[in-house]
Amino acid sequence: MHLAYPAVLSALLFCTGLYGVLARRNAILVLMSVELMLNAVNLNLVAFDVWLSRAAVETLHSGQALTLFTIAIAAAEIGIGLAIVLAVYRNRGTSDIDRLRDTAEGYGDDTDGPGTDASAAEKTEATA
Repeated sequence: MHLAYPAVLSALLFCTGLYGVLARRNAILVLMSVELMLNAVNLNLVAFDVWLSRAAVETLHSGQALTLFTIAIAAAEIGIGLAIVLAVYRNRGTSDIDRLRDTAEGYGDDTDGPGTDASAAEKTEATA
């Protein structure tokens, strides 16, 4: 098999993942797109390792070892990422990335946080 086939497939997977990261607003779909990009990199690593091992007499298969390391890191990243997304969803009630900006500076719709119903005018009157 030629090197061009897995390289083109990897490029298509990476571009699909990049589109998913840039266009999606749901945090879980963004994490899935990042995983798609990592899988494209893994495919490139294995394809180039096999291609380079044909030319060398003694091969170390370092591309395949690096792929296993990348898979382990990706699994940990997804576990931590999903835990963060679930914690944010429980606190804010949404996993929409556009609404998860820092509300301490007043950029979000809900500057008081969840569970509060006092308006800004009532707070200023209460402190005065």
